[in-house]
Amino acid sequence: MTAGTLYGIGTGPGDPELITRKAWRLIEAARVIAYPAPDTGESFARSIAAAAISPDAVEIPMIVPMRTGRDPAQTIYDTAAKKIAAHLDAGEDVVVLCEGDPLFYGSFMYLLARLKDDYETRIVPGVTSLTACAAAHARPLAARNDIMTILPGPLADDDLTAQIKRADAVAIMKVGRHMPRLKALFARLGHLDAALYVGHASLAHQLQVPLAEAPDDAPYFSMILLYKGDDPWIR
Repeated sequence: MTAGTLYGIGTGPGDPELITRKAWRLIEAARVIAYPAPDTGESFARSIAAAAISPDAVEIPMIVPMRTGRDPAQTIYDTAAKKIAAHLDAGEDVVVLCEGDPLFYGSFMYLLARLKDDYETRIVPGVTSLTACAAAHARPLAARNDIMTILPGPLADDDLTAQIKRADAVAIMKVGRHMPRLKALFARLGHLDAALYVGHASLAHQLQVPLAEAPDDAPYFSMILLYKGDDPWIR
């Protein structure tokens, strides 16, 4: 029996209309769908694509605790990979949903590492939160020969400071509970007034404001953007 194909599908930043036509077609046709889900509440990736999922599809939720530490999550991906492999071995294609893009800080990469050597794998890129946040403010991320640096919020202040000083443009992801510390860091560097904040990009409750006005209780799905040069569209 020919094994099935593993698909890593980017569902975009949240607005279902930002799912690509190719991704939507594959989700509609899928008989087996896997997706990450939190300890409590619904899966964000699944909620984005919900209207395309067949009621007859077999669903494999991967319950990933939203906390620091690698060991529990690695065990969860080991288990999920075995479940997915069983369907692939039976000749079924498996679609794995991932917020944003599967390979841009995407959870799909952990399944990819476990399964790509044994099964045909195809990736369908998705709109990233990075570009969605830039669109929310209608501000370019970078221009010409600028160096764009993408940083995770949990990094230590010294590491963030060194990277921000070197870069022409900066995006800080995974803000969440780190917001008060990040605001203070941007203030010390003299960038608080120039930086921008976006929370829940592309969704109905999207918030886009200057960083100085951003809430201290920022959601995990939020981002800080900084362009340190002149406004590129007036040059």
